Parts: sequence; structure tokens; C-alpha cells
Amino acid sequence: MGEIVAAVGTCHTPYLFTRPPDESPQQLDQAAAAMQELAKVLDETKPDVIVFLGSDHVETFSVTCVPSFAIIAGSRAIAKFAGREYNLPVHRDMAEDLLNKLVVDKNFDIAYSEDAELGHAFAVPFEYIIGKRDIPVVPFFTNVYVPPLPTAKRCAALGMAIAEIIKGRKERVALVASGGMSHFPGTRKYLYPEFDFDRWLVSQFETGHTDALLNMSNTQLDEVGNTEMLNWATMFGAIGPQEGELIDYIPTWHHGLCMMRFIPHRARKTAPTKVASEYGGFKFQNRGFQFYKHPPAEAYGLNKLLFDVRHSADVRDRVIKNLDAVAKEYDLAPAQRKAAEELIDVGKGGLVSEHVGPLVEAGAHPLQALMSLHVIFSMSHRAPSAQTTH
Repeated sequence: MGEIVAAVGTCHTPYLFTRPPDESPQQLDQAAAAMQELAKVLDETKPDVIVFLGSDHVETFSVTCVPSFAIIAGSRAIAKFAGREYNLPVHRDMAEDLLNKLVVDKNFDIAYSEDAELGHAFAVPFEYIIGKRDIPVVPFFTNVYVPPLPTAKRCAALGMAIAEIIKGRKERVALVASGGMSHFPGTRKYLYPEFDFDRWLVSQFETGHTDALLNMSNTQLDEVGNTEMLNWATMFGAIGPQEGELIDYIPTWHHGLCMMRFIPHRARKTAPTKVASEYGGFKFQNRGFQFYKHPPAEAYGLNKLLFDVRHSADVRDRVIKNLDAVAKEYDLAPAQRKAAEELIDVGKGGLVSEHVGPLVEAGAHPLQALMSLHVIFSMSHRAPSAQTTH
């Protein structure tokens, strides 16, 4: 009988790779150390396979197709970010079994790919948690940034279904949930994460009260910058309400980094987190998605351009050399053509985030805009040591 022998939740901050000058090296080293502490669970439990629950930062999937759930069912898991590439074996037999049974027996509509490229939600934990260990993976995507999103309860139901399928197999399985906590890249709230809410949620996880997450709506998670916790919701569905051990929580100037261990249990080394009020005192407005909304249909061309900018050196070069021709090719309206000038202006220096606003106002997805600008910026500034890039 198969068994889930390990379960951990982790951050995946891309700055562990890029090390921009406005990040604290000490905090980044602290986060890396916490992830490596999580990695010890793999040596303790010796799993046969890692079911890896990650998300897409509008880089693998975009407005052309955004699945709620997707699985890599090919032979290799290829993750690329910031000049690093990872090529891990996929446990293809389990991946295909999960795909077939989730669709046919469990009534989940799961997209699949043989070769979709994974981003930093996978690459960073591949480096700091899996490391050099020769353990095959089964990568899962969940849409956490382009509404409509699957609900936390739906993700938990998916996790329960995955666990049931695992029980019918023979492998020892580790679950890694990659995501969160509070951060708002590309939006007006980027500088103001909800750290007190994070600490409240951690305090609930430490006591096994996972319903604190599962009972929240997606618009509430959007308000507090925690839609990536849908990956944790899937893990909780698979393992049930387990008490968690906080390895570390690190509030950077723009992001709450959290690492927790749930299975197997071990003696607590630190006192449980104490929070005075529900939600850490946060007051929900419950007025729909505030930060990551579904891009308007009329901005399809702009978002398609931003997606292509991230993946094609040729498109990036043509944007800089002849934006008018590119704007015509992507059928950009005048306001969108004007906003696209930010892709050129970002190369002149300053803060990358200062160039996001006009693109978002023209209909760009905030995260799509920010990450595309970063790619353009890095192309224009090969030696970023003298630049501030956030």
C-alpha cells in the first residue's frame, strides 16, 4: 500500500537566485537555510517519489490557455529561471496513473503536458529542497493568479483524491507545497504585505486548524496576498489536519517567507506562534478580486506580447528596435501601444516596479507585466550590481 511519508510547505522566492541589491543577504541566507532544514525530511523518510504542488506565475500558461489544474506527465521535469536549469526525472507511471484516475474516477478536469517548462515556483525548491537527491517528481500546477481560481476547498478535495490514489499504489510519497505567504508583486500593494495575517495563519497551522485556510474565499486570499496558499490547501487535503512545525517565517520588505513541516511529526523546538486577534486584525472588504483580476478581453494582444517577451529573445529585440511594428503585429490599441513603451523605458534604469502601472492600466496582468519588465531590464543591464531591481 502506498503512503504519504512526508509533507512540507515552503516559499520559493526568486531572489534566492537573482540576489538583487535591495534584498537582505542575511534574510535570503536565512530562507535558504530553512528550506535546507525542510530537505532533511527527505533523508529521514527516503520517499520513492515527490508529488510537487506548485503554481504558475503567468509564465508557463498565459491568456492563450490557463488551466485550473495541470500535471506534467512526460519523462522529464524541466525548470528554468535566472539562467539556471533543472532537469529532473518524472515518475511517469505515477503521473499517468494520477492523471487517468483523477479525470476518470475522481471527476477532476486535469490538463496535462509532456514538456511544459516550469518556473521559479519549482526551480527554487528543486535547488534548496531536492538538491542533488535522485528522487523522481510528479509536478502539479494550480492556477493561483488568473481568476477564476479553484477554491481552497476544491484544492483540498483534489488533495484527498490524490491521497486515495497513492494508497492504491506501492510508493512512499513526499508532498512539497510551494507558495506564499503574503506578497503582491506588480501591484500598488507591493510594499505593504499583510505580515500579521500571515502570523495568524501560521498559528492556525501549528495547531492543525487547517480549516482556517480552507474556509477562506479566493477573494479574501487575494486581499491578503496569499493565493499561492492554494498549493498548501491541496497538501492539507491529502494529509488531513496535521499539526505543523514552523521552521521559519521571515518578513522581508515585500514578502512573507514561510517554511513549515507537517509530516513526519517531531518534537517542537520553538513555542507556538501567539496572535492576539483573528486574521491578525485584518478586516476583509469582500468586494471581489482587488489585485489579481482576470485580464480584460480587449487586452489579449498586450498580455500575449508580455508573455512572448519573457520567452523570446527575438521579440524582446524587436520591441526595442521597432515597437510600432510589434504593436501592429499584436494588434495593440493606441493606449496599449503607449503603455508598451515601458518595455523600452525600463532599460534606462531606475526601479523596475515604477514601470508596471501604465501596463496594468492598459489591461496587463500585474504579475505578467512585472516579470516581463524584469526580463527586459536584465537584458539591458547585464551587470545589475549598481541597479535597484524590484
